[in-house]
Amino acid sequence: MSQPRPTTSQSPMRAALAALVGTSIEWYDFYAFATAAAIVFDDVFFPADMPPLVRTLSAFGTFAVGFLLRPLGGIVFGHIGDRVGRKKTLVITLMMMGVASFAIGLLPTYAQVGVLAPILLIVLRLIQGIAIGGEWGGAVLVAVENAPRGRATFFGSFAQLGSSVGALLSTGAFSLMNLWGDEAFDSWGWRVPFLASAVLVVIGLVIRLKLEEAPVMDEIRAQRTERDKLPVVEVFQSSWRTVLTGVFALATATGGYYVVTSFLLAYGTGELKLSESMLLNGLTLAAFLELVVTPGLSWLGDRVGAHRVVVAGLAGVIVLSVPQFLAMETGSVVLIYAAMLGMRLVMSALYGPIAAILAEGFAPRVRYTGISLSYQVCNMIFGGFAPLAAVSLSAAAGGHYWPAAALLMAISAIGIRCTLRLRRLGAPQLTAPGTERITDSAVTSA
Repeated sequence: MSQPRPTTSQSPMRAALAALVGTSIEWYDFYAFATAAAIVFDDVFFPADMPPLVRTLSAFGTFAVGFLLRPLGGIVFGHIGDRVGRKKTLVITLMMMGVASFAIGLLPTYAQVGVLAPILLIVLRLIQGIAIGGEWGGAVLVAVENAPRGRATFFGSFAQLGSSVGALLSTGAFSLMNLWGDEAFDSWGWRVPFLASAVLVVIGLVIRLKLEEAPVMDEIRAQRTERDKLPVVEVFQSSWRTVLTGVFALATATGGYYVVTSFLLAYGTGELKLSESMLLNGLTLAAFLELVVTPGLSWLGDRVGAHRVVVAGLAGVIVLSVPQFLAMETGSVVLIYAAMLGMRLVMSALYGPIAAILAEGFAPRVRYTGISLSYQVCNMIFGGFAPLAAVSLSAAAGGHYWPAAALLMAISAIGIRCTLRLRRLGAPQLTAPGTERITDSAVTSA
């Protein structure tokens, strides 16, 4: 008979909602930067006499540098989370992200202070990168480790929903500020979404400070000895294949996302001269759809298998990669919105289930470090440089979309292979003394 999971006064839904609120705020700040990099940072933080393509690449370059330190954030905060606890770690990361984002809203422009402006922007972006590097793993584990047996995929998706809520809030905020007109937006409107993050951070801190640690932390502390290796050392020695496979399994969920948002926005407004507000509204609708359908797809993952849902989503991305850009070229608002919604629907199948898939691949005592490394190394390679690569390849091809579509299809094909492989690599490590397999949908009995 399997050993019952220890109980806690903290309900699974309360833990999941705490994860959702925190990640929503973190991703709001992160996506606000991505949106601003696509439509305004090139004019605000770089010289006006710089060639337009170079300014666009420079703006996306500031976006990319935030990904460089995400693995460091995963290692540092993963260590704290595995040794001290998930709660304290998540409070620190939320505060770091909030302070950095608020400061971005106060930065002087290139016209005011010259080269100091992009330098300050990069410094704050690096702080954002470290903070988000430690955020995701802890939020996932707060939801997954408090979930009822056989429901980890569904409850784990709440942490992932933060990405949808954050994208919805950030694109919605920029769409709202766009209503004031281009001149007002370029002058001060773009700052408001960053300054507003201060209010959200206060709300997030109030909620997170009320969290309780999951029972698994008591077990981890009880089993710890002085001879235990550092979590990052143990992960690299015993689970490096799982980390590496997780990196490529996540490629579309991270890098692919920015291709169909940030690059799509830059390509549509720059190359095709489409309305900025029209595209922002489309991305807002897509984020809302993602928010609605992700819990249902995650619930399905608990029923038919999380890996099957993710593979189906990746296949859908491959099918829709070219049609999405073809719809953009028609200029039809209906077709463009339909393509955006269709792509976001299939990508939603990646976000919810992947949290539990990764978590089940690592032993509890190094789980925070393990999943953080997979996710953040993937973000460093694919997330930060995917839109930059898409812009560069598109420019090299004379402004055509097909290199970006090919990139999206290639990483999705690799993702299918690695998602299936991750299932086998994680199997031997799914249990630990006093715990059950995280995503086991059947209640084990005598």
